[in-house]
Amino acid sequence: MPRSLSRGVVALLLSCTLLMTTAACGGDDGQSASGAATPTASASFEQQKLAKTRFVANAGLAAGATYQWIVKPYRAGRFQKGADGRTLALVKAGLAGAFTYNRLKAALNNAKGDPLLSKAVVPLAAGIESLKDLGTKLGKGEAGAADVGAFEGIINSVKDAGKSAGAEVVEQVPSTSQLGGG
Repeated sequence: MPRSLSRGVVALLLSCTLLMTTAACGGDDGQSASGAATPTASASFEQQKLAKTRFVANAGLAAGATYQWIVKPYRAGRFQKGADGRTLALVKAGLAGAFTYNRLKAALNNAKGDPLLSKAVVPLAAGIESLKDLGTKLGKGEAGAADVGAFEGIINSVKDAGKSAGAEVVEQVPSTSQLGGG
């Protein structure tokens, strides 16, 4: 009985953490809710450069989180039943999944500020949207090879699209406090 109680507590904590993380991340990428300011003619070039920079930063964080806390542990067998540290690996994977989805949505919004980048990345919107519930699935330990492959495939597509638009994405591993929304 104590083992099932501890599993229930872990499941409850994981659910609360995922809900708070997605609420805390919120998708705020620096734009106000009332609408974006209209750029002046002299600031349009700077805003386009800034859009690429922000895209690269957000996509890099998403790529780093995916590889560090989803792909590597999966390939190492850390998500399999009975594996040492499985629960912690699943919690981190769930947080990384929610974080990755949030940063990819922000990167997609950043790409809209640059015409060339927008043409390269916007077609990936449906693929990014398909990742929405995979963070929860990872956290519950229900994800399989296809789910991990979906994260990896979308990340590679975003990196390729960025590179084709002159905005090469470099992986940046986020800290655990960034994963938790802190």
